Amino acid sequence: MSDDVTQPEAEATAVAELRSIRQSIDNIDAAVIHMLAERFKYTQRVGHLKAESGMPAADPDREQIQVARLRSLALEANLDPAFAEKFLNFIVAEVIHHHERIAGRDE
Repeated sequence: MSDDVTQPEAEATAVAELRSIRQSIDNIDAAVIHMLAERFKYTQRVGHLKAESGMPAADPDREQIQVARLRSLALEANLDPAFAEKFLNFIVAEVIHHHERIAGRDE
């Protein structure tokens, strides 16, 4: 800290920066929620199509491809690929649950 900046001024500056950073985080969180909602609109359509066609709720081959793709994207984005995989697995589990419910096969 510079000699010409007092502790209260430094703290006030830090608090203002913290507030700004947190606002950015809040905006990103809102965007993530809206993107997830949009994603689930499409997966609901997939669920109805699968149910009407008698297809299984889960598609392990597709899931494996998606895991590999998202792990690669995570690496490119400097995000832990293991975290990306866990996040995708969480979403896929919810999607499969929705598909089973749509098909009337609550398992």
